Amino acid sequence: MFSVDRLRALAAVAAHGSIARAAAALHITPSGLSQQLAKLEREAGHALLEPQGRSVRITQAGRVLAAHADRVLAQLAAAETDLHDLHDEVLGPLRIGGVGSAVRTLLPQALDSLVAAHPRLRPTVHDGEAVDLVPRLLDGRLDLLLIESWANRPMFVPAGITLRTLVGEDVWVALSARHPLSGRETVDVTELSGTAWTSCPPGTEPHEALVQALRARGVEPEVRYVLAEHITQLALVEKNLAAALIPAMSRGLAPPGVCFARLRPALRREIKAAWCTTAETPPVRACVAALEGVPRE
Repeated sequence: MFSVDRLRALAAVAAHGSIARAAAALHITPSGLSQQLAKLEREAGHALLEPQGRSVRITQAGRVLAAHADRVLAQLAAAETDLHDLHDEVLGPLRIGGVGSAVRTLLPQALDSLVAAHPRLRPTVHDGEAVDLVPRLLDGRLDLLLIESWANRPMFVPAGITLRTLVGEDVWVALSARHPLSGRETVDVTELSGTAWTSCPPGTEPHEALVQALRARGVEPEVRYVLAEHITQLALVEKNLAAALIPAMSRGLAPPGVCFARLRPALRREIKAAWCTTAETPPVRACVAALEGVPRE
């Protein structure tokens, strides 16, 4: 492994044409520079300099290694600049996790404006449910989350996480046009006793909110179809195989044979941005600002 200081010494000789001028540029003595170059020659296993009158010239091996040295030193300088800029500039990786509906509805436009304004930013996105995403935020594998919290079952968030509400919206019950209650503006939860349901997996916020909403009115939910995506849930609803709770931002995914009604008692959910308070970096702040700027329908 070549020493960076020795590579810098060789690059200086190549740039300035003599040991004396290179030593002056590096603010060291000529003898000190010569010692660095002698050690580099031993490391390289090639003669890097050869006498030329009272001066020296770089050998073919020296020119090859000097070219690599230039690239290495330029990359190290860029790294130092990037690390310095981390205090102020929006750059580097930004690892985002989010629930599917928020990722689909909010994130594309936010990222479009964000990367246009900050081309050195490198976002990545992973979808999932809050129950799986929050541990990845806490252990540093993710930088920012888009999570949901339902009014009848507010999400528990561990200490050390900052939350910012981005969207508040109504939740509707989706029914097939063939369902006996279709066409109604409002449906009481008790009227859905005996109806099969499709929902996200147990332990997720939507599933637990559904179970709690029905049990609060004495109805035991029968969740036959456990599906993560609203669009797949709505496909089953259309065929009158199940009902589903669908947030407002996912209503546009419904096929023609699906009707929506308000629930009584009403349900709402919020989409929140979440990040570790001690890791509020410029990329996180910029992304949250971009998400807040996405137009709401």
